[in-house]
Amino acid sequence: MQFVSCTYEAHAESILEIFNDAIVHTTALYDYHPRPLESMVGWFAAKQAGNFPVIGVTDETGQLMGFASYGTFRERPAYKYTVEHSVYVHKNHRGKGLGLMLMKRLIETAQQQDIHVLVGGIDMSNAGSVRLHEKLGFELSGTIRQAAYKFDRWLDLGLYQLTLPTPTNPVEG
Repeated sequence: MQFVSCTYEAHAESILEIFNDAIVHTTALYDYHPRPLESMVGWFAAKQAGNFPVIGVTDETGQLMGFASYGTFRERPAYKYTVEHSVYVHKNHRGKGLGLMLMKRLIETAQQQDIHVLVGGIDMSNAGSVRLHEKLGFELSGTIRQAAYKFDRWLDLGLYQLTLPTPTNPVEG
């Protein structure tokens, strides 16, 4: 098992497979329809433009087992030290500690990039993701009740945050 920096060429199809499985079978993504491969072009372009990491973990054959990333939280300049993150593990590799490993690496990267707050929007029925984030020190900042409707039910969105000691010298502008 090894960490990799994901690229469109090497990992777009694998990431898309993980996304689409989550869309079709879970409430981890509040989408209704699987995404086409073309959607990954813009996704990777946004990550590159923002200097946002896409950290993957692969098995001994190079197959992607999971990934974690972050991106813009809100567009206003004063939010520049806050990002919204996500972590996804392929359905065949859940329960092996990969989510924890990926999140630890993502947090380290955030500190290196002088990020101050990581925010995760988590469906409140996703007990595994809630436990993972709480184990890492994330705290529930608030819940948006009935924020989404999927699988014939209303879903509550929990906003979990981890405040980091970085940056040492924040500046405006």
